[in-house]
Amino acid sequence: MSQQAGATPPEAKARGAFTSRKVFILAAIGSAVGLGNIWRFPYVAYENGGGAFVIPYLVALLTAGIPFLFLDYAVGHRGRGSAPLSFARLSRRTEGLGWWQVGICFMIAIYYAAVIAWAVRYTFFSLDTAWGDDPEGFLFGTFLQAGDPGVQLDLVPGVLWPLAIVWIAVIVIMVAGVEKGIGATSVVFIPVLVIAFGALVVRALFLPGATLGLDALFTPDWAALGEPGVWAAAFGQIFFSLSIGFGIMITYASYVHPRTDMTGSGAVVGFANSGFELLAGIGVFAALGFIAQANGVAVSEVATQGLGLAFVAFPTIISEAPAGALIGVLFFGSLVIAGITSLVSVIEVVISAVRDKFEMTRTGASLAVGVPAAVISLVFFSTTSGVYVLDIVDHFINQFGILLVAVVSMLVLAWGVRALPTLADHLNAGGSVPIGTWWRVLVSFVAPIALGYVMIDAFLTDLETPYEDYPQWMLLTFGWGSAAAVIVFGFLAARVRWRPETSLDPVPDTTQTGGH
Repeated sequence: MSQQAGATPPEAKARGAFTSRKVFILAAIGSAVGLGNIWRFPYVAYENGGGAFVIPYLVALLTAGIPFLFLDYAVGHRGRGSAPLSFARLSRRTEGLGWWQVGICFMIAIYYAAVIAWAVRYTFFSLDTAWGDDPEGFLFGTFLQAGDPGVQLDLVPGVLWPLAIVWIAVIVIMVAGVEKGIGATSVVFIPVLVIAFGALVVRALFLPGATLGLDALFTPDWAALGEPGVWAAAFGQIFFSLSIGFGIMITYASYVHPRTDMTGSGAVVGFANSGFELLAGIGVFAALGFIAQANGVAVSEVATQGLGLAFVAFPTIISEAPAGALIGVLFFGSLVIAGITSLVSVIEVVISAVRDKFEMTRTGASLAVGVPAAVISLVFFSTTSGVYVLDIVDHFINQFGILLVAVVSMLVLAWGVRALPTLADHLNAGGSVPIGTWWRVLVSFVAPIALGYVMIDAFLTDLETPYEDYPQWMLLTFGWGSAAAVIVFGFLAARVRWRPETSLDPVPDTTQTGGH
């Protein structure tokens, strides 16, 4: 035996590594549990059959979400590198997929930070209900100072300084490294998030009218199960909420000890993420039930998602609810914590790739990625047009960036380079969940078909109706342009040669017995 069982391999010490399986699981949960769990899932469930949505949701989790999570884990854990390096170590022809994912993560990072900055400000706004009687007017007029859609580079100081603080905090975490930065942040933040959001849910359940909201969310519409769109919504929600398909889980898996149980870990992460989504649904709709009853309207009239839920509906609830300030601090504080742990995972995909490609130090790569990302983020998203650019980039990068690269990756790995048997063997070497033919069928057929349907449906919708009626030039530039730019970047970056000292062969496993 060349080294003590359970010891950290030399290469892991050079790249950084999670200190234990527990820390890895918390970091993976921190990445998966983000803003979408809180402000997207409740509304998607409500709109797609209520309680009946649980059935397609669980089917999607078991047939696409967790199997794809296993695929990401296998690529990263076997390749022991960033997304591009792990793909290259699987097959030289697939490296471009990794860089495509890196480009997507860079795009996401620069706008995701802005939403966290808004949540930071709203945490303090909650103390004195600064939005007054018009939360929507306050958001777009007073706070964001948004004019008509277009590109205006007038700075908004109220967004500029919290956005700068968010980026300083993230860069400090990234410089600290995998163990002392990402791992330590997850170990602290995830328990705090669960406690804070759990307290919010308990408080919301005791609001007058809470049962009205819960009835609206959980009353099953069994007829909805016959609609293809409901099943597509379930697959789309699972996919977007698990942080799969765009390099995060590949990168995180590369920081785990070679003998870690990856399939057991994946099952824990998948079900923990879904459990938090259910918790979010209960808390959000209990609060919406309160505001519906208080205003004498149906829940359907106050139910919304995204920015409207977080920055318009919840401020209204906070203004009218008993102990509203407490609800506001818990809600927006939870958004900040969930956002930070997700942003850290997104930017780590880029930093890890730059480190591997150019053999840079952790500090050098963190600054080389973090500083330009922060500058671009501040220039575009602390301005009067920031909210419109953010909305467009987010929509197109999610639909035609993440979804597209995920479908292409599955098809290439399954049919192009025939890598699934190799990856299944790797997972089975230390996994507690046996990977067999069922997994290869799901990854080769079921998941690509389901996600392909979601993507094609979104594509046809956007061709038929311009997204949110934004000017065509903005959609072409920041929407379709962003989605195309990350593809071009991915395959140009793959043409840059690796340094001679970088091995493109899989890292040999030098341990013989179980690790963490």
